[in-house]
Amino acid sequence: MNQKDQVCQYKLLASRDALEVIQGKWRIPIIIALTHGTKRFGEIQRDISDISPKMLSQELKALEMNKIVKRTLHDTMPVTTEYSLTPLGESMTNLLNEILNWGIHFREEVLKRDN
Repeated sequence: MNQKDQVCQYKLLASRDALEVIQGKWRIPIIIALTHGTKRFGEIQRDISDISPKMLSQELKALEMNKIVKRTLHDTMPVTTEYSLTPLGESMTNLLNEILNWGIHFREEVLKRDN
């Protein structure tokens, strides 16, 4: 395999890794909600009103496993659990801004076509 092919393979694998972490309907909205600061489970669910508690729990666990989200337990009565972005999660800020900007552009182009 020549160097060009190796670079291509490396980039393809890296893109798959990235998509594996952010794929699905809910992960990017959860990450965006947490860019606004540390939140409790109920606060995230209020931000993303159409996500079920079970799905939110599953997605938070997956994001925690991938080191994007940090879960902190506070020794209160009852125990308080908070979620925040890790430094790795925070490093997605530019990516999220690009996705949002492209989404706005895409939406405007689609609306132009429909009118």
